[in-house]
Amino acid sequence: MTERLEAEDRNFEILFTPEEIRERVEEMALEISQDYSQEQETPLVLLGVLKGATPFLVDLSRSVQHPNLLIDYIGVSSYGSETTSSREPQITLDARIPIKGKNVIIVEDIIDTGYSIDTLLDILNARKPKSIKVCAFLSKPSRREINVPIDYLGFKIEDLWVQGYGLDTNERGRNWPYIAYKR
Repeated sequence: MTERLEAEDRNFEILFTPEEIRERVEEMALEISQDYSQEQETPLVLLGVLKGATPFLVDLSRSVQHPNLLIDYIGVSSYGSETTSSREPQITLDARIPIKGKNVIIVEDIIDTGYSIDTLLDILNARKPKSIKVCAFLSKPSRREINVPIDYLGFKIEDLWVQGYGLDTNERGRNWPYIAYKR
């Protein structure tokens, strides 16, 4: 299916359609549900990284089957208004749910250099969760400067500037139902 880009999107070309996104999110949710099926008593915290992971987190949480599913957010910024990482991520909003003894999945929109996830893993592991895993919708392996684990991955992509499904350029494009790349 070819989506029609909005007038303001004309510098972008669709990479993943809403249907492709929905299908992959459901596959990831099934994998998570199966992985935690024997841990029904231990809370499972989906910790979304603001703001970009919000649509992904919402869709994922609707499909994960777990009786003790909790949702929280953490804010991390390594770009600000720039298009390159500062390599010094800052926590802009801390999670509210205590994670000690809980299973935690960090839900991220995209991992490129790895600095933000590496910083989050250090901070969150110090809080003594039972387990911690990383779930990213997109990964740019060619940009990786720090090797970080990705336990659940939507798609690997080339080094493209992408926007939509939560990803933005100066807050624009987050609401697109697809992911597009800049030509």
